[in-house]
Amino acid sequence: MLEALILFFSAAIVNNFVLVRFLGICPFLGVSNHLSAALGMGGATTSVLILTSVCCALVNDYVLAPFGLSSLSLIADIVIIAAVVQLTEIIIKALSEDLYHALGIYLPLITTNCIVLGLVLLNASLEHTLLQCAVFAAGAGTGFTLVLTLFAAMRERIAIADVPAPFKGSAVALIAAGLMSMAFMGFAGFAGSAV
Repeated sequence: MLEALILFFSAAIVNNFVLVRFLGICPFLGVSNHLSAALGMGGATTSVLILTSVCCALVNDYVLAPFGLSSLSLIADIVIIAAVVQLTEIIIKALSEDLYHALGIYLPLITTNCIVLGLVLLNASLEHTLLQCAVFAAGAGTGFTLVLTLFAAMRERIAIADVPAPFKGSAVALIAAGLMSMAFMGFAGFAGSAV
Protein backbone atom coordinates (compact mmCIF):
# COMPACT_ATOMS: atom_id res chain seq x y z
CA MET A 1 0.00 0.00 0.00
CA LEU A 2 2.82 2.38 0.87
CA GLU A 3 4.54 1.59 -2.44
CA ALA A 4 1.33 2.47 -4.31
CA LEU A 5 1.04 5.79 -2.46
CA ILE A 6 4.66 6.62 -3.23
CA LEU A 7 4.14 5.73 -6.89
CA PHE A 8 0.96 7.86 -7.05
CA PHE A 9 2.58 10.85 -5.33
CA SER A 10 5.68 10.51 -7.49
CA ALA A 11 3.65 10.62 -10.72
CA ALA A 12 1.34 13.41 -9.54
CA ILE A 13 3.74 15.83 -7.87
CA VAL A 14 7.42 14.89 -7.80
CA ASN A 15 7.71 13.81 -11.45
CA ASN A 16 4.70 15.74 -12.76
CA PHE A 17 4.30 14.99 -16.45
CA VAL A 18 3.64 18.62 -17.44
CA LEU A 19 5.89 20.69 -15.21
CA VAL A 20 8.78 18.29 -14.64
CA ARG A 21 8.76 15.95 -17.65
CA PHE A 22 7.40 18.67 -19.99
CA LEU A 23 4.82 16.43 -21.67
CA GLY A 24 1.35 17.68 -22.57
CA ILE A 25 2.26 21.34 -22.92
CA CYS A 26 -0.23 21.90 -25.79
CA PRO A 27 -3.42 21.20 -23.79
CA PHE A 28 -1.79 22.76 -20.73
CA LEU A 29 -1.55 26.11 -22.52
CA GLY A 30 -4.58 25.68 -24.79
CA VAL A 31 -7.31 24.60 -22.38
CA SER A 32 -6.23 26.46 -19.28
CA ASN A 33 -8.08 29.71 -20.05
CA HIS A 34 -11.13 28.78 -17.97
CA LEU A 35 -11.37 26.69 -14.83
CA SER A 36 -14.34 24.59 -16.00
CA ALA A 37 -12.61 23.60 -19.26
CA ALA A 38 -9.42 22.76 -17.36
CA LEU A 39 -11.30 20.48 -14.95
CA GLY A 40 -13.12 18.79 -17.83
CA MET A 41 -9.94 18.24 -19.80
CA GLY A 42 -8.16 16.96 -16.70
CA GLY A 43 -10.92 14.49 -15.97
CA ALA A 44 -11.09 13.30 -19.57
CA THR A 45 -7.32 12.90 -19.79
CA THR A 46 -7.16 11.09 -16.44
CA SER A 47 -9.76 8.55 -17.54
CA VAL A 48 -7.95 8.06 -20.86
CA LEU A 49 -4.62 7.62 -19.04
CA ILE A 50 -5.98 4.97 -16.70
CA LEU A 51 -7.88 3.05 -19.38
CA THR A 52 -5.06 3.11 -21.92
CA SER A 53 -2.41 2.15 -19.37
CA VAL A 54 -4.39 -0.86 -18.20
CA CYS A 55 -5.53 -1.92 -21.69
CA CYS A 56 -2.06 -1.54 -23.20
CA ALA A 57 -0.46 -3.47 -20.33
CA LEU A 58 -3.01 -6.27 -20.75
CA VAL A 59 -2.55 -6.48 -24.52
CA ASN A 60 1.24 -6.29 -24.32
CA ASP A 61 1.57 -8.83 -21.49
CA TYR A 62 -1.16 -11.32 -22.37
CA VAL A 63 -1.57 -11.09 -26.14
CA LEU A 64 1.59 -9.83 -27.82
CA ALA A 65 4.33 -11.19 -25.53
CA PRO A 66 3.10 -14.83 -25.40
CA PHE A 67 3.00 -14.99 -29.21
CA GLY A 68 6.37 -13.28 -29.66
CA LEU A 69 4.79 -10.18 -31.19
CA SER A 70 6.31 -7.64 -28.80
CA SER A 71 7.68 -5.70 -31.77
CA LEU A 72 4.08 -4.71 -32.57
CA SER A 73 3.48 -3.21 -29.14
CA LEU A 74 3.87 0.43 -30.26
CA ILE A 75 1.32 -0.03 -33.05
CA ALA A 76 -1.08 -1.81 -30.70
CA ASP A 77 -0.62 0.93 -28.08
CA ILE A 78 -1.46 3.67 -30.59
CA VAL A 79 -4.59 1.84 -31.78
CA ILE A 80 -5.74 1.30 -28.18
CA ILE A 81 -5.13 4.97 -27.33
CA ALA A 82 -7.12 6.14 -30.36
CA ALA A 83 -10.01 3.81 -29.51
CA VAL A 84 -10.14 4.91 -25.85
CA VAL A 85 -10.04 8.60 -26.82
CA GLN A 86 -12.89 8.12 -29.29
CA LEU A 87 -14.92 6.36 -26.61
CA THR A 88 -14.19 9.18 -24.16
CA GLU A 89 -15.21 11.78 -26.74
CA ILE A 90 -18.53 10.00 -27.35
CA ILE A 91 -19.22 9.76 -23.60
CA ILE A 92 -18.42 13.43 -22.96
CA LYS A 93 -20.60 14.54 -25.87
CA ALA A 94 -23.48 12.46 -24.52
CA LEU A 95 -23.07 13.65 -20.93
CA SER A 96 -22.21 17.33 -21.39
CA GLU A 97 -22.59 19.12 -24.69
CA ASP A 98 -21.24 22.33 -23.13
CA LEU A 99 -18.04 20.64 -21.93
CA TYR A 100 -17.68 18.95 -25.31
CA HIS A 101 -17.75 22.35 -27.06
CA ALA A 102 -15.56 24.01 -24.41
CA LEU A 103 -12.83 21.41 -24.95
CA GLY A 104 -13.15 21.79 -28.72
CA ILE A 105 -10.28 20.46 -30.75
CA TYR A 106 -8.28 19.53 -27.65
CA LEU A 107 -10.55 16.59 -26.87
CA PRO A 108 -9.72 14.52 -29.97
CA LEU A 109 -6.13 15.70 -29.63
CA ILE A 110 -5.81 13.65 -26.44
CA THR A 111 -4.94 10.88 -28.91
CA THR A 112 -1.77 12.73 -29.85
CA ASN A 113 -1.10 14.07 -26.36
CA CYS A 114 2.40 12.94 -25.55
CA ILE A 115 1.43 12.24 -21.93
CA VAL A 116 -0.77 9.32 -22.99
CA LEU A 117 1.78 7.50 -25.12
CA GLY A 118 4.63 8.58 -22.84
CA LEU A 119 2.90 7.03 -19.85
CA VAL A 120 2.29 3.75 -21.66
CA LEU A 121 5.91 3.58 -22.80
CA LEU A 122 7.19 4.54 -19.35
CA ASN A 123 5.07 1.84 -17.72
CA ALA A 124 6.54 -0.71 -20.14
CA SER A 125 10.13 0.44 -19.64
CA LEU A 126 9.77 0.44 -15.85
CA GLU A 127 8.16 -3.02 -16.06
CA HIS A 128 5.20 -2.03 -13.89
CA THR A 129 2.65 -4.63 -12.91
CA LEU A 130 -0.98 -4.09 -13.90
CA LEU A 131 -1.79 -2.52 -10.53
CA GLN A 132 1.29 -0.29 -10.71
CA CYS A 133 0.28 0.79 -14.22
CA ALA A 134 -3.16 1.83 -12.96
CA VAL A 135 -1.76 3.66 -9.90
CA PHE A 136 0.92 5.41 -11.94
CA ALA A 137 -1.69 6.46 -14.53
CA ALA A 138 -4.04 7.73 -11.83
CA GLY A 139 -1.19 9.74 -10.33
CA ALA A 140 -0.18 11.16 -13.70
CA GLY A 141 -3.79 12.09 -14.46
CA THR A 142 -4.28 13.65 -11.04
CA GLY A 143 -1.08 15.64 -11.47
CA PHE A 144 -2.17 16.77 -14.95
CA THR A 145 -5.57 17.84 -13.61
CA LEU A 146 -4.00 19.62 -10.63
CA VAL A 147 -1.57 21.56 -12.80
CA LEU A 148 -4.25 22.41 -15.39
CA THR A 149 -6.61 23.62 -12.65
CA LEU A 150 -3.97 25.68 -10.85
CA PHE A 151 -2.81 27.23 -14.10
CA ALA A 152 -6.38 28.02 -15.18
CA ALA A 153 -7.01 29.75 -11.86
CA MET A 154 -3.79 31.73 -12.28
CA ARG A 155 -4.69 32.71 -15.84
CA GLU A 156 -8.13 33.91 -14.77
CA ARG A 157 -6.47 36.14 -12.18
CA ILE A 158 -3.78 37.30 -14.63
CA ALA A 159 -6.47 38.22 -17.18
CA ILE A 160 -7.83 40.90 -14.83
CA ALA A 161 -4.42 41.99 -13.49
CA ASP A 162 -2.54 45.07 -14.61
CA VAL A 163 0.17 43.40 -16.71
CA PRO A 164 2.68 45.53 -18.65
CA ALA A 165 1.90 45.62 -22.38
CA PRO A 166 4.93 43.55 -23.55
CA PHE A 167 3.92 40.72 -21.20
CA LYS A 168 0.20 40.50 -22.01
CA GLY A 169 -1.16 37.25 -23.39
CA SER A 170 1.12 34.29 -23.98
CA ALA A 171 4.24 35.91 -22.52
CA VAL A 172 2.87 36.22 -18.98
CA ALA A 173 1.30 32.74 -19.29
CA LEU A 174 4.67 31.22 -20.14
CA ILE A 175 6.36 33.11 -17.29
CA ALA A 176 3.70 31.81 -14.88
CA ALA A 177 4.16 28.26 -16.25
CA GLY A 178 7.92 28.54 -15.73
CA LEU A 179 7.44 29.65 -12.14
CA MET A 180 5.02 26.77 -11.53
CA SER A 181 7.54 24.37 -13.04
CA MET A 182 10.28 25.61 -10.69
CA ALA A 183 7.91 25.19 -7.75
CA PHE A 184 7.11 21.59 -8.70
CA MET A 185 10.78 20.79 -9.29
CA GLY A 186 11.33 21.76 -5.66
CA PHE A 187 9.73 18.44 -4.73
CA ALA A 188 12.60 16.53 -6.36
CA GLY A 189 13.94 13.90 -4.03
CA PHE A 190 10.69 13.26 -2.14
CA ALA A 191 9.73 9.80 -3.60
CA GLY A 192 11.86 10.22 -6.69
CA SER A 193 13.27 6.73 -6.24
CA ALA A 194 9.84 5.23 -7.05
CA VAL A 195 10.12 6.26 -10.70
